[in-house]
Order: sequence, then C-alpha cells, then structure tokens
Amino acid sequence: MSNTTSSKAQSGSSVPVAADFRTNGAQSHSSDSSSPPWSPTSWTTKPIKQDAIYPDRKSVEKSLAKLARLPPIVTPSEIVKLKASLRDVALGKAFLLQGGDCAELFDYCEENAIESKIKLLLQMSLVLIWGANKPVVRIARMAGQYAKPRSSPTELIDGKETPSYRGDILNGYALDERALDPARLVRSVESSSQLIHDLANKT
Repeated sequence: MSNTTSSKAQSGSSVPVAADFRTNGAQSHSSDSSSPPWSPTSWTTKPIKQDAIYPDRKSVEKSLAKLARLPPIVTPSEIVKLKASLRDVALGKAFLLQGGDCAELFDYCEENAIESKIKLLLQMSLVLIWGANKPVVRIARMAGQYAKPRSSPTELIDGKETPSYRGDILNGYALDERALDPARLVRSVESSSQLIHDLANKT
C-alpha cells in the first residue's frame, strides 16, 4: 500500500483514518535523536504502510466523536501493576506466558470462547509454576486483536478482485462485508471492554 502523507480531505472524499488525528499538517519523522518525544498523538507523525481509506467522511467523524466519549479500556493503576510484573520478568524473578489468537473476531466475545482460552492459559501457567518454581505473569492476547495486516489491499476470489479481509475492526470476512466500515472502530472498543470485564470476573 502507498503511504498516506496528506492530512486534509474535502467533504465527501475518501478519508484516511489517521488523517483525522493529525495536527498542524505534521509530517513523518525519522526515528533518530532529533525526533520529538512520545505523546498520545505522536503516532500520527509516522509513515503509514497500510492505511484505511474510508469513502464517507461524515461516518468517520461520527465514529471518532463517539470513541472520544467512551471511557478508557484499562486504568492507569492496571498499567502500573503490569509494568511492575514485567519488571520482575526482566529481572528473572518471574516467567512471562502470553497466549491468544493472531486475529480475533467479534464473534469470539462470548462465554464459551473466553472460558476455553482462560482455562488453557491457567493450565499452562500451573505447569510452568511447578517446573520453573517461579511466579508466572499471564498475559492473554485478547480483547483488541481485531486488525489483520495484509500483504495486498485486494485479493482474487473466484476470479474476481475484492478487498482483502483486514480484521473485524475494518471490514468483515464475508464477501458482502468487505467494504471498510468506520462503525466497526466503535464496536471493537465496545467488544474489548466487554471481554475485559468478563475476564476480570473469571480470573
């Protein structure tokens, strides 16, 4: 895919999602010592290899406005707790176990799928605790793996060129759902929040 450098779009034109977050026409920076410090919006200054181009600007703005009003998926205290656990892993005081899907579907946000993955992680961690004689930091690769980078924006199906499936956050796997839908951005956050809530109740 070609890189997207423009941060402006006229009403009714196709809109790259990142363009709506760019500020002051910021351009891409190289990752050297002269790069600006990290900030919540600094990612918008980086090159885009696989951009999402939405044809309806108003739909994108509607979804972005709703996302801005949603509460955070994780809390600062949870982040601090995880950093402390990862510090113990780096110091050799604990073992890190991470498992989950390469790419999730919204349909995976249901009780049976959640319980089976949690049960597997718990069983594996018990084996590691017994074998390594160390605490195990369990990280479930769940509640947010909705994007699926592809080598090409399109693919041939039955001799017909069609948009590639790029993960539930962008489009659907069914051929009649391959158009990019900005409403899926909101649904991905809602699904992640629900799944994390269920995980907290089961662990």
